[in-house]
Amino acid sequence: MGPNSDLGKIFRDARRALDLTQGEVGQHVGYSASAISRIERNQMRVDIDTRLRLAKMLRIPPERVSGFPTPVDPVIATVGSVPMPDEEDAMRRRTLLGAVAAGASTAVVGTGTAAAQSARLGLDDLLFHLPSAEPAPLQVLASRTAAAREAFTAARYSELGHALPGLLSAAEATRDATTGRARQRASAILARAYVLAAELASKEHSDAAWVAADRALAAARASGLPIPIGEASRVLAITMRRSGRCSSAVRLLIHEAAQLDPAEERTGAVRTTLLLTAAYSAAAGADRTTALALLDEADETVEHRPQTPGGLFTVEATKAQADVYRIGVHNTLGTPDEAVKIARDLNIDHMPTAERRARAWTDTARMWHALGEGQQTFAALRRVEQEAAQEARRPALRALTANLLYGPTRLPGLREFAVRTGAVSA
Repeated sequence: MGPNSDLGKIFRDARRALDLTQGEVGQHVGYSASAISRIERNQMRVDIDTRLRLAKMLRIPPERVSGFPTPVDPVIATVGSVPMPDEEDAMRRRTLLGAVAAGASTAVVGTGTAAAQSARLGLDDLLFHLPSAEPAPLQVLASRTAAAREAFTAARYSELGHALPGLLSAAEATRDATTGRARQRASAILARAYVLAAELASKEHSDAAWVAADRALAAARASGLPIPIGEASRVLAITMRRSGRCSSAVRLLIHEAAQLDPAEERTGAVRTTLLLTAAYSAAAGADRTTALALLDEADETVEHRPQTPGGLFTVEATKAQADVYRIGVHNTLGTPDEAVKIARDLNIDHMPTAERRARAWTDTARMWHALGEGQQTFAALRRVEQEAAQEARRPALRALTANLLYGPTRLPGLREFAVRTGAVSA
C-alpha cells in the first residue's frame, strides 16, 4: 500500500485514543460524521490544511500527516459520478465557479489576504483553503448571509461567488469562537452559507457541491434546528441525484420529511419542499409511480400554504412551485405532453424571485423542446434571459440553445441569442 492508505488509520487511531466520536471530530472541523468515517477509511481525500486541523485536534504531531500527497482535485470519492452528456461536458470544465471567485468583492469579502486568495482560487479550492477571518458579531454575520442569499434569489451569481469565500471564513471563525446558544445560531448561519455554496456549485454541476452540501448538513445538525437540517438535506440530495444516486436521494429526503410535522407551519413548508425534491429525484431514477405519488402528497399540503417567513431559511412552498416541479417531473419521465396544461395555467410572473421565475421558464423551455416546438422553446429561453441573464449562460441552457440553433427550424434572433449567452462563438 502507498503512504496515503495509512493516513486514515493515523486519524482513526488518534480519535479512538482520545475516546472521541466521529461526530465530535467532524463538528470541530466542519464535516459530518459520515465524512470523517470516509476520511478514516481513505475514501475521501483531504488537503493539507484540513489534515493539520485534524492533527491539532487529535494531538497528532503535524509531521505525521503533512508528508502525504496533497490531492489536486479534492472530492468525496465514495460517491460515484456518472458522465455528463457530451454537449455539456466541455462546458462543465469552464465553470462559473472558477470565474466568480477570481477577485473578491471588497464590500462583502474584504481586502488583503482574503481578496488575494480569492483571486487565485476557484470555489472548489476555496472550500479547502478558506481565507483567514476574524469572528464577527452574529447580527453582522446574519446580515451578510442574508445579502448573499438575496444575491442568489436574484440570480446574481457572480456577486454571490465573490461573497462566499469571506462569508464562509467569517462564519467558520464565529462558530468556532462561540459556545451555547450563540454557537447554535452561528452553526445555523454557517449552514445557510454552505447551502448557498452547494446551490451555486450545483448550477454548474461542480464537484464542489459535494463538499459544500456535506458541510452544510454537519453545521445544520450542530445547530439542532429542523429547518436548517431540512434545507441542508435537500441540497445534499440534489447533489446525490446529479451523481446518479437517485434512489439514495429519495430515501434521504423521505426520511428527513418524516421527521417534520406537516401541521406546523414552518416545518410543514420544509417538508413540502423535501417531498417535491424527492419527486424529481424519483423521476430522474425513472420511478414514475413514486414520483407522481410524492407530487400528490406535496400537493395535499401546499394548496393553502403561504410562503413561510423564517429569516435566513425562508421556505417557499407554494402551489406555483409545486406546478413547476410537476412540469420538471414530466419532462424527466419523458411525458412532456402531460405538462402542457400545467405550463399554460401557470403564472410565472407572479413567482417571488428572479431565480424561481428563471427556473420555471427553463422547465417550460425543456417541455416545448421535447415536444418539437422550436418557436415556443425559444420564447421561453428569452424569458429566462430576461429574468436572469446568468441563468441563460448555465451549461444546460447553453446546450439546449445550441441544440435548437442546429435544429430544423430557423428562428429569427436565435443565433444572436446563442452568441450572447455563450452557446456558440461569434
